[in-house]
Amino acid sequence: MSFLNYHHLRYFRVIARELSLTRAAEKLNLSAPALSIQLKQLEESLGHALFERGRGGLRLTEAGRVALDYAETIGRAGEELMDVMQHRPHGGRSVLRVGAVATLSRNFLLEFLRPALHREGVEVVVRSGGVRDLLVSLHAHQVDLVLSNQAARRDAETPWHSHRLAELAVSLVGTPAWKRRRLKFPGDLADVPLILPSLESNTREGFDRMLAAAGVRPRVIAEVDDMATLRLLAREGEGLALVPPVVVRDEIDRRELVETHRVPGLIETFYAITPSRRFPNPLVGELVGRMAGEGGLKLSV
Repeated sequence: MSFLNYHHLRYFRVIARELSLTRAAEKLNLSAPALSIQLKQLEESLGHALFERGRGGLRLTEAGRVALDYAETIGRAGEELMDVMQHRPHGGRSVLRVGAVATLSRNFLLEFLRPALHREGVEVVVRSGGVRDLLVSLHAHQVDLVLSNQAARRDAETPWHSHRLAELAVSLVGTPAWKRRRLKFPGDLADVPLILPSLESNTREGFDRMLAAAGVRPRVIAEVDDMATLRLLAREGEGLALVPPVVVRDEIDRRELVETHRVPGLIETFYAITPSRRFPNPLVGELVGRMAGEGGLKLSV
């Protein structure tokens, strides 16, 4: 069975750049006959001649041009691998894989990712889902971190680190018509249709406790675990939505929605959940440090 030899590919790349066995051998500190043997072995493995000889020296064949593209890619990947393993910065393309829970504010997500999005040579991949599924992906090295509004529970098998990134006030928001009704919080909420996060949300839990203590039984018309859907329902004007104002910052700026009540004592906390890894993605530490380093991000409405 034929196989690829990494050294053969390295020698091939140098020969392709020099288009001369003699010059390539000098660069590699090998004899020309020894290098010729290495090239012949690579050609036998691939089943194609990679060079043809002309008056001006060597020229790549069609198979050689295809092989060179792959050899360059493999070579760069190998160099990046050595940089990562030895904790050296490398100038190649980097990929940041982020898991974001469905209930996360997209404005918050954008603010977190902004430095990476504007950096040349960095590709950002975002995967959305539930907290449990995303933590499974984190454990399997399919994502580099998870952004969540819940801290992760640590145990011996999964020693997660939950970095607090921001604490944001939570409000009831609705169309401007709701503001004009001058409702009192929380007593008047019994007659108001409410759009609330799902029961799994920490915000929902605190809000329910607050209303129960005041003897108010809310009229819930929708429970939503996706912020985009919650924004859409709020814009329809059917009721008041419970959200951090940053979630609907664009709608508030356009005066499509207004903040009717700032809920006292209710805070939405955002976390970056990372694993303990010997070779972490360096972008993760940079982005987390930017927000958490100064006591959490301050996001204005």
